Amino acid sequence: MTGRFPIEDVTPTVSCGRYPAKAVVGELVPVSARSYREGHHKLGCNVVWRGPDGGTAPFTRMRPGEPGSDRWHATIRPDAVGSWSFTVEAFSDPYLTWQDAVTKKIAAGQGSADLANDLAEGARVLDAAEALVPAGARDRVRGAAAALRDDTRPLAERVSPALDLADLLWEHPVREQVTGGETYPIWVDRERALFSAWYEFFPRSEGAVLATADRPARSGTFATATGRLPGVAAMGFDVLYLPPIHPIGRVNRKGRNNTLVAGPDDVGSPWAIGAAEGGHDAIHPDLGTLADFRRFVDAAAEAGLEVAMDLALQAAPDHPWVTEHPEWFTTRADGSIAYAENPPKKYQDIYPLNFDNDPEGIRAEMLRVVLHWVAQGIRIFRVDNPHTKPFDFWHWLIWEVKKVEPDVLFLAEAFTRPAIMHGLGRIGFSQSYTYFTWRTEAAELRAYCEELVASADHMRPNFWPNTPDILHESLQHGGPPMFRIRAVLASLLSPSWGIYAGYELFEHVARPGAEEYLDNEKFELRPRDWAAAQAQGRSLAPFLTRLNEIRRANPALRRLRNLRFHDIDNPALLCWSKHDPDTGNTVLVVCTFDPHTVQWGNTTLDMPTLGFDWHERFTVRDELTGVSYDWGQHNTVKLDPYLYPAHVFTVHRLGQSPVAGADSAAGTAEAAVPARPGRPLAGRAGKRKRPGRPNAQSGGS
Repeated sequence: MTGRFPIEDVTPTVSCGRYPAKAVVGELVPVSARSYREGHHKLGCNVVWRGPDGGTAPFTRMRPGEPGSDRWHATIRPDAVGSWSFTVEAFSDPYLTWQDAVTKKIAAGQGSADLANDLAEGARVLDAAEALVPAGARDRVRGAAAALRDDTRPLAERVSPALDLADLLWEHPVREQVTGGETYPIWVDRERALFSAWYEFFPRSEGAVLATADRPARSGTFATATGRLPGVAAMGFDVLYLPPIHPIGRVNRKGRNNTLVAGPDDVGSPWAIGAAEGGHDAIHPDLGTLADFRRFVDAAAEAGLEVAMDLALQAAPDHPWVTEHPEWFTTRADGSIAYAENPPKKYQDIYPLNFDNDPEGIRAEMLRVVLHWVAQGIRIFRVDNPHTKPFDFWHWLIWEVKKVEPDVLFLAEAFTRPAIMHGLGRIGFSQSYTYFTWRTEAAELRAYCEELVASADHMRPNFWPNTPDILHESLQHGGPPMFRIRAVLASLLSPSWGIYAGYELFEHVARPGAEEYLDNEKFELRPRDWAAAQAQGRSLAPFLTRLNEIRRANPALRRLRNLRFHDIDNPALLCWSKHDPDTGNTVLVVCTFDPHTVQWGNTTLDMPTLGFDWHERFTVRDELTGVSYDWGQHNTVKLDPYLYPAHVFTVHRLGQSPVAGADSAAGTAEAAVPARPGRPLAGRAGKRKRPGRPNAQSGGS
């Protein structure tokens, strides 16, 4: 300990301040610390924070937490991208000390004579305060000091003006014996680092033509893929993620469904990067030219989409690096270069880099490659398998890039051990894939989300129901209801979420014995008739559109730290809420995990979390159906997965109608019938609660 008062357990800190905590522009960042002092004198705490320009903002006063905890809390709101820092200070607060002593002595019956020293001490404190308060309040402070010194007045008249200054002197305190703690860093990103909706597609499949007996296959191009941009943007996604767009190796190229021998028309995996046409800084010639790519990026931006590129640091056997820098790879005992393996899986078409052979050379090349694409307008990179490369390399690369372009973001694609995933977040990755795909029960997903909220200072989740590599058995067997369920959970629990193309078409057929798609698009062209699917009512696109509309319309859904869960007596249901203190916006969700049967449940809501006292009533409006209900702490819900698998409520005080003329009901909330699969429709009101209704485990009515 250094300084007059202890300052301990400061948050947010990451690895004791070794790495910066994370925030985004406009986010309320909670700061807390434990501080205390001897005796009965009163302590105060505040936060001093500094922005990227080095300037110091006015300090923020911290408020005490639970009595007896000696914990202090405040929030700060950064307003610019870059490197911020904060320091917690503790100080002796003579005004609060005086106020506490005087009120206790007066309550005990002591008079003016007994309090002579206290009154004089109070006047001294106010003399010091006069210079600290705004100019318009100085006469008031001066008058209160004069009243304390005026022994012709009754005691109450001498003391009351000084006691009335409590709010003013809380905001502008007299600080004595100020003790400064350690300074801790916070890196502030643009908001998309926390709040984003991702969509992944393969440009070569958009506009592709499959081979027939009299015609060869033809790859899609950036020009043909541009035609898909309006459809993706219309669903409300704002990040378009492209798998690698570089030349694909021909040596050891994989065939359809990951077979070892490729046919003459097999296009290979985009992750087998590099061929005679170039490597990581080149465009696959089938897709077009670098100019075509830049036109595609511009067209995406005009549609409201930001393009994210894949950064896969590995090479095909015929990548230029293999001949130009053989030292960057691992040579086996027989003289061959080692290909990638994750036993029992083998990736004969990929050579992993060996970062220990020439670390400086590899670092320089990787930085060059990333900045090359930054120069083409790319500000987001989805990093493939970062956990298989050295962590000190990533720490170096990310911060070298941010020195040049502070708004560049990196998403870690790492499905590995928890310590490693959290470690990647600590060293600088902006977002991370998660275990969401494998958390398929309400209790385990709740526990996992609570873990993520507790880790929000260093790890930002991005929830994906599917990827080209992952088709979970829940989607294989759960039918369209499960696709809706997982979309609700991903989009409304996490501020960032994403899907891989084909999700909206309910693609669910797996390769036998594997958790991945049959006829996997990683190894073949897969054109889809999006318009026909939507025209025939076979598309989830309208439902996904509505979810993204709800996300954009409700500020509470833009944050992670505000996620709170509520009790519900059916283990097949999950209930949670998010609240935005700036706007008062609150979203309350109840979602089923059962894609097959109707589920009932009874909620016990944490009312203060929603901004209400325990006894209050309020209105909830289901943003999927348009129906409103009168709710309180205890409510009954019924969810039919074949209609709507969730209630997505906005919460409103009684008398504040959310929508003029909206349907309303009291009692049980019940989902309405959709117009067609995936299309929300304002529906009929729910049934009123009735005696003798079956409990949550016994089914419907």
